[in-house]
Amino acid sequence: MFLYFCRFFCKNRADDFLDESFLDESFLSDFGRLIFAGIFTFYMFVCCLTVMKDFVIIGNKAVTGGKISLNDLPGSAGRMDVLCRCVTAALFISFGMRRDVNVHLLLKGPPGPEKIIRFCGATLRSLNPDERSSGSLIQKALLLDVTDVEKESTPGVFVRGGHLALLLEEFKNKGRTLVYLREDGSDIFGSEFLSLDDPVFILGDNQGVFEEDEMLIEKTGAVRISVGPISLLSSQCITIILNQADRKESKRNEMKD
Repeated sequence: MFLYFCRFFCKNRADDFLDESFLDESFLSDFGRLIFAGIFTFYMFVCCLTVMKDFVIIGNKAVTGGKISLNDLPGSAGRMDVLCRCVTAALFISFGMRRDVNVHLLLKGPPGPEKIIRFCGATLRSLNPDERSSGSLIQKALLLDVTDVEKESTPGVFVRGGHLALLLEEFKNKGRTLVYLREDGSDIFGSEFLSLDDPVFILGDNQGVFEEDEMLIEKTGAVRISVGPISLLSSQCITIILNQADRKESKRNEMKD
């Protein structure tokens, strides 16, 4: 709403200036860019102050290169459809997008080496709530020559080489709380979830989390959380997690008021 108001205000004031011959058109163009830059900087500052929620999705067979058929994401891309649904579940809300969420897709399939694709909700563009849309953005990311330094393939989508141990270490060094989703964990509707601070949620794909990756996660001291006694789809788990996180933040805001 704030951004909409600023755009509306600046446009109408610019029209007034032009009608009154107060400023020339070239100056207004520069002035408009300056205003936009200021608004965007303020918006990014607000995003930085917001507590981010990160999701790490392990794609055990998700391809790391080659041609992806958007008509056959399960078969041509190593169940990339599961990861695409996770992106949609984590980022989309009705008539909008969660700007305080990052989704890290860990691709472990052929031809290798492993890659990490990050969807940054704060700056993400050109994404629709369907598997083909997110699959297309993943395909564009995989076409880049990858190093261990992130590259932006499309607005808000970044890719680099990397593995689970690296990702976990980075989060731990930032003081983030690692949360591992398992059926035998603490109930998400209990008090332990409410006490979690600055969480990073780790989930597997349709094959779950393999033993070697689980050992890495356990070594970090990750908190085990369960969304219920029955194994659910990864995307369903994300929906439940965010619902609880929304309720937690709502209660926190009520206490501040």
